[in-house]
Amino acid sequence: MRIGFDAKRAFANKTGLGNYSRFVLNALSDYAPDNKYFVYAPKNNQNLFPEFPERAIHYPETFLDKKLSSLWRYSTITKQLQNDDIRIFHGLSNELPLGLHKAGIKSVVTIHDLIFERLPQLFKPVDRIIYRHKFRSACERADVIIAVSEQTKRDLNELYKVDTNKIRVVYQDCNPLFKNPVDEQEKSKIANLYGIDKPYILCVGTLEERKNQHRLVEAFAAMDKKDFKLVLIGKPTAYIKKIQQIISENKLEKEVIILQNIPTAHLPALYQKAEILAYISIYEGFGIPILEALHSGTPVLAAKGSCLEEAGGPGGLYADPYKTEDISSQLEKLITDVQLRNSLAEAGKIHTMQFSGKKIAAQLIEIYNKLS
Repeated sequence: MRIGFDAKRAFANKTGLGNYSRFVLNALSDYAPDNKYFVYAPKNNQNLFPEFPERAIHYPETFLDKKLSSLWRYSTITKQLQNDDIRIFHGLSNELPLGLHKAGIKSVVTIHDLIFERLPQLFKPVDRIIYRHKFRSACERADVIIAVSEQTKRDLNELYKVDTNKIRVVYQDCNPLFKNPVDEQEKSKIANLYGIDKPYILCVGTLEERKNQHRLVEAFAAMDKKDFKLVLIGKPTAYIKKIQQIISENKLEKEVIILQNIPTAHLPALYQKAEILAYISIYEGFGIPILEALHSGTPVLAAKGSCLEEAGGPGGLYADPYKTEDISSQLEKLITDVQLRNSLAEAGKIHTMQFSGKKIAAQLIEIYNKLS
């Protein structure tokens, strides 16, 4: 089969949609190499996906398409797909170009989440309008919709009235780096590099309202901390001021460490050295940091109410993200019970097997085969 992919995010986004796109393309290349894969991107100048062969990347061809790459992705790319004899086109990041059906090209779109519908107050009105148009249009025109979690499937059905028979849930995995054990000396060296000299609770994710780090700090402040530290890693936004205020009010300057711009190569060590990953985001489409933790042998505390219980399964405990006392109580259990942490870590390792690249590639190929 000749299968095309909207791969803009694979070459432009370091996290999120970029990780998903790279994962899918790597999984298919490794475990289903008999097909011909064509990836389409406006440019490739950030060195985010060096292992992918340059010869397989297709760029805008005309002067106008190069200058108006957004229009190319939304519409004029279809002519290029026809010329390349693409039989199936997969939009990896919530959108599809116009005209695929008329061009005789079957289509698949991955919808990651509808957070902008569930938490509209966190998005600019103009952004919500654009997202709603793109997502609804893609769902209406796609032959198959892939949802990255059962939660996203429910949201598509409830909010956009998409027929569930049109939706397939296909999970994803995290960067393979997190599956490689780091030796104890290296873990300690990297932890010391960032001033982490005690057992710690780790939280990884952009410092923004939805990720809910301020309640995690409040919960940490309320605990008997047992000589633990709390380490927050993530890109800061204006929300960091709220976190810093709570740190200051509770005199936690020596107990809470905020880090940013951590090299990806250091993250596996920081995950593996941590005693617990706390990820109490109010709403997510999937929750990759949870998988990163489970592959690292680190138990998780995650939030109830979206998809995080799917991602963590038996590898974690779960708390109401709006109730600080619940978060604090669950953290206390994990901090004080080493046997519980070990049993959760073991269960988490087994749980991650369902997210393997081999399994997910097979699920995707089954979808493509039924369309061809």
